Amino acid sequence: MNKKTILVTWWMWYIGSHAIVAFEQAWYKTVIVDNLWNSSLKTLDWIEKILWYKPDFFEVDLRNKVALEEVFKKYRFDWVIHFAGLKAVWESCEKPLEYFDNNLVWSIYLFETMKKYSVKNIIFSSSATVYNPDNKAPLNESAKTWITTNPYWTTKLLTEKILEDLAKFSSFRVMNLRYFNPIWAHESAYIWENPEWKPNNLLPYILKVAKWELQEVGVFWDDYETIDGTWVRDYIDVVDLIDWHLKAYEKIIDGFNTYNLWVGRGISVLEMIKETEKVVWRKINYKILNRREWDLWIVYCNPEKAEKELWWKAKISLEDSLKNSWGFVNDSK
Repeated sequence: MNKKTILVTWWMWYIGSHAIVAFEQAWYKTVIVDNLWNSSLKTLDWIEKILWYKPDFFEVDLRNKVALEEVFKKYRFDWVIHFAGLKAVWESCEKPLEYFDNNLVWSIYLFETMKKYSVKNIIFSSSATVYNPDNKAPLNESAKTWITTNPYWTTKLLTEKILEDLAKFSSFRVMNLRYFNPIWAHESAYIWENPEWKPNNLLPYILKVAKWELQEVGVFWDDYETIDGTWVRDYIDVVDLIDWHLKAYEKIIDGFNTYNLWVGRGISVLEMIKETEKVVWRKINYKILNRREWDLWIVYCNPEKAEKELWWKAKISLEDSLKNSWGFVNDSK
């Protein structure tokens, strides 16, 4: 039986590397393109330790159309999983044009090449941040979009709209997955969210403070209308998240289809710090900082659509995710 061949963009990213392992273990062939922004080829070595071989990898910037086409000429792709894009909110506010150039131009060049080579099935890694700030949680897929508070979120929304039109006018079949705050690592303890620079996401930051690699966690204000005044997010274990990508691949249907991939439970910043303290058995220092104007104070979703239509539900508890995360960062690998 011939393997289905999947192109994965930006596989060195946290979720991308987990997707490679999961799809390879499910007997798909993956081909990876990545420009190695904020990542390292060491990830390829870790994946080899899990799979016992290295997937096909090409160091390609998606804006290099010639190099990208060479990859498409070499393989007959059935699917694309599109993770690529710069993703630091604060940086997008400082460099909005760079984010529009990277995230939107990257995507448009990829979609043009897909169309040219008749590859019209795609899973897009979007975000629940595309929902309007005035929506009330828990959010469902019919909640309002179009109002965003920073350039990064705008690029996610615009890419969604491009794909929606490609589904309508160019016969693309799109699984548009909106998620937020994936956590933990692969069970092998070889791959997790390990950026080359200072982490942007909350849990890796907390764990670096727990390991005394950083002095304190910066908490951006404490007077929001939440349980303890700090903003609230929904955290999903990356293993659950990637399991959903496999489900999405198997359940593809025509048109543009959006699903929320969250647990459906909001956790505040201070709750996350306290829950982590229980696991690591030590105090985690934090400091209340000024508000960031682009932050949304409460964002968590209703995952019922994915449960009903695709029979998917998050299984791994926050406590287990935190235990596994702490076990990973203390591993000697």
